[in-house]
Amino acid sequence: MDHVDTPDWVRDAVFYQIFPDRFARSGRVPQPDNLQPWGAPPTFHGYQGGDLPGIVEKLDYLVDLGVNALYLTPVFASAANHRYHTYDYYRIDPILGNNEDFDHFLRAAHQRSIRVILDGVFNHASRGFFQFNHLMENGPQSPYTGWFSVHGWPINAFNEHEPPNYDAWWNLHALPKFNTNHPAVREFLWDVATCWLKRGIDGWRLDVPGEIDDDEFWREFRRRCRAVNPEAYIVGELWDEAQRWLQGDQFDGQMNYLFTRAAIGFFCGEKADQSDMVHTGYRHIPPLSAEQFAAELDRLHNHLYHPDIVQAQLNMLGSHDTPRLMTVARNDASAVQLMFLCQMTIAGAPNIYYGDEIGLGGRRDPENRRAFPWQDEAGWNAGLLESVRQFVALRHQTPALRRGAFHVLHAAEGLVVYEREYASQHAIVALNAASSERTVALHRPAESVAGLHEMLIGENKRLRPGETITVPGRSGRVWVG
Repeated sequence: MDHVDTPDWVRDAVFYQIFPDRFARSGRVPQPDNLQPWGAPPTFHGYQGGDLPGIVEKLDYLVDLGVNALYLTPVFASAANHRYHTYDYYRIDPILGNNEDFDHFLRAAHQRSIRVILDGVFNHASRGFFQFNHLMENGPQSPYTGWFSVHGWPINAFNEHEPPNYDAWWNLHALPKFNTNHPAVREFLWDVATCWLKRGIDGWRLDVPGEIDDDEFWREFRRRCRAVNPEAYIVGELWDEAQRWLQGDQFDGQMNYLFTRAAIGFFCGEKADQSDMVHTGYRHIPPLSAEQFAAELDRLHNHLYHPDIVQAQLNMLGSHDTPRLMTVARNDASAVQLMFLCQMTIAGAPNIYYGDEIGLGGRRDPENRRAFPWQDEAGWNAGLLESVRQFVALRHQTPALRRGAFHVLHAAEGLVVYEREYASQHAIVALNAASSERTVALHRPAESVAGLHEMLIGENKRLRPGETITVPGRSGRVWVG
């Protein structure tokens, strides 16, 4: 393949992932009784009442951080605080607001040049989904029997002591799987996708798309979406290598947990808190040496996928499905800071999970879904926040970091150095995960280092051909020119 059609804007995007119930509460959406107090310890079933107007109120905070794209976990009507149990795909959950509130949010984001992608949960619905509820009420005489794969009547949707007698995601009664072989189901899901694109969203993050084991379904999904918005971004939740879906005819990229695992393995190493890993898609993360980490970065950039796919990956350091980054690092802010610097200087769109930029902690679900502590700014890690802001700004002002080719220059004794090159611009990034300083001579052609200046320490020091560079322990340096 000479070219793969991925959205050009994604190369310049810095995403911020929001879990809507826990990001911000405006007080302007009519709320039901029995909400948890904002900031209370999160629970599996409790609601804290974050809403869409609350996100609008915090857009200027995100602009100041340098964010220009948002990924919202599900916002459609659902009887779950995470909203992955969808019962109406055309309606905003009333605890978040209404469809008009969503339109206002979308306009406010776009006015600030912030793109918005939504979470598409198309593998399964919920017990409250109209067509499934119809089966529960009418049994085999329902005209919607073909929408789901039912293996007996009456439907056993609530007896948790027996397995469901219908196909359900991970055999969970609450999550009946769509029969995506049924023509009406296919048309319904494609219509949902195009409906919200017509409303103005900029793309879809697809929940467990590999469980719809049908390449033609996703090819048509892409065709329908691109017919509405030729720049629509389609990114799949795929935890492992994903060549099958990343050939240019289905998805533009994946949630790049391959990078996440490598970053944790190198920057946290043996100190990483693995206690919750086995309960997530991470599984166990082995420690990586500098040589192993550099080899994995090279593989992810130059060997695994087409270059246009690499530029459209969604690079995360954490998500609603993983323990919080600061907790994984055992509160080692230097490791977290190095991971953010690496994330902002490799190919693919960085994605910040809300609160990670202030050092918010939390183990696996539900603790990783805490409310953003807007009223406790004294508890924020202000140094980390300023570093993330600085790293994001560096990415925005440096085309080579957003679009450049990737080459490893050095990897040994905890120090990894790589180069990004785009047009006539070069950037050299040095990341030292060791506890003591490391020194290395970079044997680069004079033209690749001519005019390179230090960008992070405020001295604007020029890097000269043949010069030996020194990187303090647990820190990074970047030269651009």
